[in-house]
Amino acid sequence: MPDTSTGSDTSKRGTGNTGGGGGARLSRRTVLAAGAGITAALTVPTTARAATLDERRLKALISRMSLQEKVGQLFVMRVYGASATAPDQVDIDANLSELGVRTAAELIQKYRVGGIIYFTWAHNTQNPYQIAELSNGIQKASLDQPRGLPMLITTDQEHGAVCRVGEPATLFPGAMAIGAGGSTADARTLGRISGTELRALGINQDYSPDADVNVNPANPVIGVRSFGADPAAVAELVAAEVKGYQSAHVAATAKHFPGHGDTAVDSHYGFPVITHSRELWEKLDAVPFRSAIAAGIDSIMTAHIEFPALDDSGDPATLSEPILTGILRGELGYDGVVITDSLGMEGVRTKYGDDRVPVLALKAGVDQLLNPPSIDTAWNAVLKAVQDGELTEARLDESILRILRLKSRLGLFDGVHVDRKGVDHAVGTKSHLATADRIAERTTTLLVNEDGTLPLNRHTQHRLLVVGADPDSPSGTTGPPTGVLAAALTEAGFTATALPTGTSPSAAAIDRAVAAAQDADAVVVGTYNVSASSSQRTLVERLLATGRPVVALAVRNPYDIAQLPGVRACLASYCWTDVELRAAAKVIAGRVKPRGKLPVPVQRADDPTKILYPIGHGLTY
Repeated sequence: MPDTSTGSDTSKRGTGNTGGGGGARLSRRTVLAAGAGITAALTVPTTARAATLDERRLKALISRMSLQEKVGQLFVMRVYGASATAPDQVDIDANLSELGVRTAAELIQKYRVGGIIYFTWAHNTQNPYQIAELSNGIQKASLDQPRGLPMLITTDQEHGAVCRVGEPATLFPGAMAIGAGGSTADARTLGRISGTELRALGINQDYSPDADVNVNPANPVIGVRSFGADPAAVAELVAAEVKGYQSAHVAATAKHFPGHGDTAVDSHYGFPVITHSRELWEKLDAVPFRSAIAAGIDSIMTAHIEFPALDDSGDPATLSEPILTGILRGELGYDGVVITDSLGMEGVRTKYGDDRVPVLALKAGVDQLLNPPSIDTAWNAVLKAVQDGELTEARLDESILRILRLKSRLGLFDGVHVDRKGVDHAVGTKSHLATADRIAERTTTLLVNEDGTLPLNRHTQHRLLVVGADPDSPSGTTGPPTGVLAAALTEAGFTATALPTGTSPSAAAIDRAVAAAQDADAVVVGTYNVSASSSQRTLVERLLATGRPVVALAVRNPYDIAQLPGVRACLASYCWTDVELRAAAKVIAGRVKPRGKLPVPVQRADDPTKILYPIGHGLTY
């Protein structure tokens, strides 16, 4: 799921330089001719909706593919570099080490993969023009092959905590913030604008939205990536975002089936077990996925979790035929593309070796295999399984037909070239950025406001101290959070000074913050996943003891307030990206009224069976 997630996270690396990659125009005629050999004479009308090829023609493409080409179509792989043909040496070295090839073009030539996934740490997403040229280079490399097909180019652009394409692209609030806003119109707008920008960059599939219902406050991997804890509300927002992406001709992906919202283990590093009954799954986890399917979801990503009530074999859902074929395809009636979460994650590697996992996933009902640790191991394992009779070629054809249907619906057989003019017209426009800010301003949630502590008064409380956690900024945002908050509050008319104290402030850091508070009229402290033993609690307590007004802002999970009983003013922004911090600053300054409502309940710290603040709680001025 790559996240630090979704869908597919592996080890991160440093940065590289911008590179070009195959700018030749890829016309409709080129795509059709390269895609089939027999299709040069095809007439595919260009309409406002993406052009599609009918089933007969798609099956004709499959019939002309070699077994090796069919195996390749099942894989979506990472590759290092800003260019498809001329990446920096550090990326060539990484590719050789992990993939056995030098470049994206060589990867495509050798394995005929059906898709590429972009990551920031793989140096794929440095700036909009570079991304567009990389996409063009990847498409050209594929179409130049015998019987070449257009590529699915994918990424995890969830917004909020998980983004691969950063500024100057438009970044929206994350899912839980959208859940706090509660507007399906905003969710659909997010999908439409985000999809429009991705498509201008040559990215035609997004591994979003997250359809998990986050009912476990201790969930280390989903949390604010979920729209909330109410399955009906999550379902409405999932469907709205799907429709938004589809309106921009970008494939949306609901994840992580059958539901990753009640885990206390991160499947990147362990093997979570869901203990729900089948009845509870129907009422909770299944609801958003049913909604996504009804909305015409393009693909569904699996979860590397054990779910005994759905399959008592001990296998992860990714490898479970009862879950993927029996429930998802059979009971829920889904016949679209099913993709695994990253096969490099520990949750799917615990029980079987890397050579068995891709084969078992296909036998379970998966169509696409995402980012295995070794493409050579996985690709050859699938090839051997067909040659040995464990998998049939007809079984591969079923998945490839689904994949080609998706490519056809996206209009990829009608042309895949993108250019600078399209980037300039779509990416990070003033209109898009202003819309993101307006949406964010509807999400900030005021949880506590005793004695009218908020909004702060820029005339009587002019000098502000901003302290607190400075977690690494999500991809593509400015950060750090204290600096962004201080700048936004200064813009609002205050004089704000940033003093980062970290997620685990030392005694010396706390002493410095308390001393600095003596010269401030009020203090804003950013908190990040406060626990009972966290020194962030000590920081807040010491600041409260100064007598200065203290405003706590939970910059990730809204559950922090349960650990801060003495705080007289507390807000939740649900993420520490710039757009959400700017919105919170406007609320603190009184320039915007708080409108967000909790999309999850906050339980009492001393008795988790009792609710401190219920779903729907949120104050205003």
